Amino acid sequence: MIPRAQILALSAAALAAVALPIALLQPSATPTIRTPHALPPLSAPAEPPLTHVFDRPLFTAPAAESAALPADAPQLTGIVGRLGSDAVALVRTAQGTSRSLAIGDSVDGWRLESLSIDAALFSRGGQRARVPLPAADPEPAAQ
Repeated sequence: MIPRAQILALSAAALAAVALPIALLQPSATPTIRTPHALPPLSAPAEPPLTHVFDRPLFTAPAAESAALPADAPQLTGIVGRLGSDAVALVRTAQGTSRSLAIGDSVDGWRLESLSIDAALFSRGGQRARVPLPAADPEPAAQ
């Protein structure tokens, strides 16, 4: 047996479910006419503020990057492993020996701070040096 309060609540819900769509579909007595607002005239688009970005090459490193390296900075010869987990840098020291460095290791006073896909970041005191991987020499043309 359903209590009387629930029967009343269900009846009110059913009445609202039928009456509201009918009431919403009825045309309104006073139609509202909207007047269009005048839009401001279109002006020529301003030049984008980043036009200098489009002027430089997309896939080449800046030329000043290699000139800014200190003479005694380690030379990066390769990066091995997965970046962010177990990558190590292969470097050539000032004495000409090769070593592998994990992040946090030091060589010739330079500490390896981080590795990216194409460079290593070293620091010594207040100095920082981003050492890029050397560019691959193109294969000589077969004759």
